[in-house]
Formats: sequence, C-alpha cells, structure tokens
Amino acid sequence: MAASPAQPQSILPLYVDLDGTLIKTDLLLESLFLLLKKNPLYILVLPIWLLDGRAELKAKVAARVSVNYELLPLNTEFLSFLRSEKAKGRHLVLITASNESAVAAFAQSLNLFDEVVGSDAHTNLKSKAKLQRINEMNTNAPFAYAGNAAADLPIWQQAQELIRVNCSKSLGQKLATADKPLRDFDTPGSRWPRLWQAMRPHQWLKNGLLFIPLVLAHELDDMHALQHAIIAILCFCLLASSIYLLNDLLDLEADRRHASKRSRPLAAGELPIQHGAVAAIVLFVAALLLAHLQPLAFVEALGAYWLLTLFYSFLLKRIFLLDLFSLASLYTLRLIAGAGAAGVIASPWLLVFSMALFFGLGAVKRVTELVNRGNRETNEGNQAANLTLPGRAYTRQHRSLLTLMGTSASTTAVLVFLLYIYAEETVALYSSPLSLWPIVGLLGLILFRVWRFAIIGKLQDDPVLFAISDRPSQIATALMFLVLWLAI
Repeated sequence: MAASPAQPQSILPLYVDLDGTLIKTDLLLESLFLLLKKNPLYILVLPIWLLDGRAELKAKVAARVSVNYELLPLNTEFLSFLRSEKAKGRHLVLITASNESAVAAFAQSLNLFDEVVGSDAHTNLKSKAKLQRINEMNTNAPFAYAGNAAADLPIWQQAQELIRVNCSKSLGQKLATADKPLRDFDTPGSRWPRLWQAMRPHQWLKNGLLFIPLVLAHELDDMHALQHAIIAILCFCLLASSIYLLNDLLDLEADRRHASKRSRPLAAGELPIQHGAVAAIVLFVAALLLAHLQPLAFVEALGAYWLLTLFYSFLLKRIFLLDLFSLASLYTLRLIAGAGAAGVIASPWLLVFSMALFFGLGAVKRVTELVNRGNRETNEGNQAANLTLPGRAYTRQHRSLLTLMGTSASTTAVLVFLLYIYAEETVALYSSPLSLWPIVGLLGLILFRVWRFAIIGKLQDDPVLFAISDRPSQIATALMFLVLWLAI
C-alpha cells in the first residue's frame, strides 16, 4: 500500500523507543544486574537462555526480577516534549525491544502513552522487526519516530519526522543529511569524564597503604622493593576501579534511593551500563596483567582481596556487622599485599592496628549515614520510626550500638599503637621509640574529630575522604608522617 501524502508533523502519530531514548538506561541490562545480585549463579544459566533467542532471554529475565520503574533516570527534556504533545492530543505509542510485561509496568507509572508494545517470548522487537510492527499498526501511513541507536536507522529511513534523543554525534551525522523534519533532545556530552568519575580515582589514595609495610620496615631506599610497591599500587588502583564499577552496576536501585549516590554516573544514567560493564572488565584484565610482574605473595593477597570484595558486593554488605569486619579486612589485605610486593614482613602489630582502625571508620560511615538520613527525613517532615539504610542491615535503633562499638574500636587502635611503641621489635627498629609518642595524640585527635562530626551530622558519607580533605586532619596526618620520618 502506497504511503499517503505527508501530513503536518504535529499530527503524525509518534512512535517512541524506550531504552536510551525515554530512559537514560537499558531495561534489559538493569534487569540482568538485578538478577545477578539476586543470585550470581544465574550467570551460568544466561547463555543457555540466550540459545533460545534474545526475546526468550528477555522474557525469562523479566519474569524473575522486579525493577523499580519510578527510580529509572529519564531524559527529562524529551519527556517534557512528550507531555506537551500529549496535551495537544497527539497519538503517542511506546514501542521497544524490551520485554512487553516490563514495558507495560513502566508505561503505567507514566500514564502517557495511548499504546504500549514490547517484545514477547518469540519476537525481539528491534530494528526491522520494530519497523514491520509499526507499519502493521499504522497501516503503512506516515509516522514520526524517536530513537537513539544505530538499530533505529531502518525506522528513521521510513519515518516522515525524525527525533533524535540522547544520540551520539557519529550516529547523528548519518541522519543530518535526511531531507525530513529533524529534532534533537537531551544531547549527551562526552562519556569519558563520566567514566573517570565512576572509576573514583580519589579513592586511589587509600592504596597508599601498600607503602606502609615498606616504610615501617625501613626499606624505602631499596629501589627493587620500591619498584614492586609502585606496581602493586597500580594493580590495586585498576582492580579497585573495576570493583567500584561492578558495585555501582549491582547497586543501581539502592544508589538511586541515596541522597548523594544517586548522582553517580551509572545510577544517574549519565554513563551507559554497557560502557561501565566493559570498563570494569578491561580494568580487571589490566590489573591481572600487571600482577604477573609481582611476587607470588602479592598475587595471593590480591586474589584474596578480589574474592572478599566479590563476597562483599553480593552478600556480606547486607549482613549486620559482618560488613564492617569485611571492610576492615579489605584495608588490612592492602597492607599484606604491600608487604608481599616489597618482600618484607607485615608486623602483627600493624595488622591488629589496621583491623581496629578500619572497623571503627566503617562504623563511623554507618553512623554518618543513619544520622544524615534521619536529619533529611526530619527536615522533610517524615518521622519514620524504623528508618533503614538502603541495601544495608542497619536501622535507627542500631545507631547507639554502632557508636559504642566504633568508638571502642577507634580507641583500641590508639592503644595498640601505644603498646607498639614499647614492643621489642620497635626498640630494634628505632633508636628512640618514645619519639613516636606524638603520633598517639595526633591519631586520637583525628579519630575524635571524625566521630564528633559524624554524631552531630556534619560528616559526609566517607570518613576517610573527610580525613583527607579536612584541613586540621590534613595537618595532623602530615605531622604524624613527619614524626615517623624523623624517628626513622
């Protein structure tokens, strides 16, 4: 059937894509990471499902997870356009390759579309298959189409009005020569700054802990050991960023509920999920390649760190108190890895001190989250008695216990260092061990300041970053290293 003469674009029915167009993310990928978070063993089943086709895979995944559609990041400029077109009486159709049951639930939350069409268990409604369905629904009459991906090119070629949403420059150039009405919405910027932000390079400062065993062993002038320590830090930086990306992919929904984490690039939809997943794999492989240059003791510690992090990401972070022991262990494994890389022995004093110190800082973080969330809800007039932290096992009632255990752990860390000053091995390493005494006071000052700010609600989510960025803490930390250097 021949197409009818072009109609005024304002009355053409508008067919709208979902993934990357109406929402900034991809519904299938969101569902996949929800499924893996629910049970990581599904990764063994997914290839089998895929053998029956992408449509079947989408149907099986959608049947097993429940996405919170109200939290999905939207392309707001385009959504405002759709609402204005709806007010004018324009016929709007949501048509997407995502599974039909998931799409129907999402569309219901918006109450915007006249028709909603998605893939069923047999047909993956993408590219030419989607164009065929549009022609069937529209009886080959002129239509407008809004999309964002290369798979939409066959549909744009036939559409009478082209709408690009969140569209890359390279793809946009392929449509720029089309002699048809063309509109752009929510044009994306460069993905690289967003990826860099998602890698959280500021967290790499924590990997400076790998230098500590070398410094305390007084082997900093050993260039061979120093070279291995530097490579070890690079390995941990790459691996840590890979893990941060994985955590963000698994915690998309929880992060969107969080006051500050909702602005993270993956949670906000500013960095596509597929980009984050590929980057996580590339960083992980790069860390493994560097690790091959290191002693076996370092590789073992790095492997233990990675395995514990995986357990933490999938399970331990949601178990009461065990998450804090896990965090402390991850910091301590950095020290063990640093010692393995440099070929020195990590003192038991150092390891006990690390466990106590970082357990206390982990408790500070949980108390801070409870205090800040409680303050926000109070300001919003919400006095929920059972305030909880998204994705964690803590409620308002745990604040006092966390404060008691955390301050006790912080005090223990200071006492362990004090006892270390009088230990036999310290006397052997330092001509005047008593010169280390100022560190006791400076460390106590930093920890007291961190706890005080956490309890009164003036601390942000990460106490380690606070200690790094807070001027008095910076001065105290610098003085501690100066005292240690002079003692050596």
